[in-house]
Amino acid sequence: MPISPAARPETAPAARPAVPARPGPRARPAAAPRSVLRSRPDRAPAPPATPLLAVSGGQLVAAPRSAPISGDRRRARPSANPYLRLLATPGARAFTAGNLIARLPMGMLSVSAVIMIAGSRGSYALAGAVTATGLAATALVAPFTARLVDRFGQARVAVPATALAVLGSLALVLCVHHDAPAWTLFAAYAATATTPNTGGMSRARWAHLHRGDPAALHTANSFEQAADELCFMLGPVLAATLCGALFPEAGTLVGAVLLMTGVLIFAAQRATEPPVTPRTKTVASPLRTPGMPALLAVFLATGAVFGALEVVSIAHAGGAILALQAAGSCAAGLLYGSLRPARNARLRLLLCLAAMTALMSLPLLAAAASAALPVLALCLLLAGAATAPTMVTGMTLVQRATRPEQLNEGMTLAVTALLGGVAAGAAAGGWLVEHAGTAPGYTAPMAAAALALVIAAAGGGYGRGRRT
Repeated sequence: MPISPAARPETAPAARPAVPARPGPRARPAAAPRSVLRSRPDRAPAPPATPLLAVSGGQLVAAPRSAPISGDRRRARPSANPYLRLLATPGARAFTAGNLIARLPMGMLSVSAVIMIAGSRGSYALAGAVTATGLAATALVAPFTARLVDRFGQARVAVPATALAVLGSLALVLCVHHDAPAWTLFAAYAATATTPNTGGMSRARWAHLHRGDPAALHTANSFEQAADELCFMLGPVLAATLCGALFPEAGTLVGAVLLMTGVLIFAAQRATEPPVTPRTKTVASPLRTPGMPALLAVFLATGAVFGALEVVSIAHAGGAILALQAAGSCAAGLLYGSLRPARNARLRLLLCLAAMTALMSLPLLAAAASAALPVLALCLLLAGAATAPTMVTGMTLVQRATRPEQLNEGMTLAVTALLGGVAAGAAAGGWLVEHAGTAPGYTAPMAAAALALVIAAAGGGYGRGRRT
């Protein structure tokens, strides 16, 4: 390879052939070699010069240039924060933004419906029955919607399914506003059951983008769980504020607009959408996967913890105190995601459930001792610290036990079991509050957490499930 004069290695002057100066008036004294100038001790060594031209094949051509060393390499160095590295994934910020917008109404719509129906009909019983009907319809329809998402793709199914759900919310507003018969409220709210599981679709994207990287997937699941807690913490507050400051239908209308807008933004990010796996034969339901029934039973019992804790805390100290439980769960989820997870996810789940059982005894002890409200608030904050790690580890096991082409369906089944547990726990907590008092009512969430721990310890096979 030809070397330009400026880039040739330095040699002693004696080794170079002497070139006599031309006679005549233009003859000038020979200049000192550049190597001598660069070797002077009174001058700092200059960086090697980059030649502009080089000789190749007897012709002058542009010399190749080396890339900058310092600035670009510093900018390309990965961040030490695992969440910044996660969001640096190409396309991740766009679909995360759309998903957060679509997920916020999940904590708004039920509260808005209760405020709207109870305010216009004067019956909290009717409002509760309508929302319970919608929850039951969701438990039936959501797995079917998730199966369609797995089979035909997120964008092709999520957008029309969300449009049907939004039409149901708008129909509910019209029925309440025009004082329609009570049965129309049940029918309209049941139509919202087609709402897709946006959290599950987001987790499926992370599983596709970071397949084969358990650490990144652990961080992604922790981030999604923290987002769930944040949305369910801010959603009811936003709904109550809109309904009280504007008009009773405002919460439902704003929630419907946010849901449709967020899903459209999320579905538009086609580059990160998991590809649809063609099915050459009928695939068995995830319910038949070894270990999956035990996992769903754990989610059912864990949901009972949340439902009972919510009802008992509202009866004992009001609903505002529940935000601390969600805040503790959100903070613990973010911290848990920044740590390096142990490889044995089943053991992690057992430890998280044991911690949840122990921490759920704190509100019981505080209420039994008639402690002040700040003490109970601190106990709820600590009790929430085990919630997100338990859910993150449970979802990780669901992802490992489910086939890649059934990932949305598997996670939606877990969410459905969780919602069923919430309903059962709320009923059990309400019964205890009514017949035994608010302080004994805190035994319901602690007993549900202990039941989840027993089920997890007995259902031994799910830790060795299929890896996505």
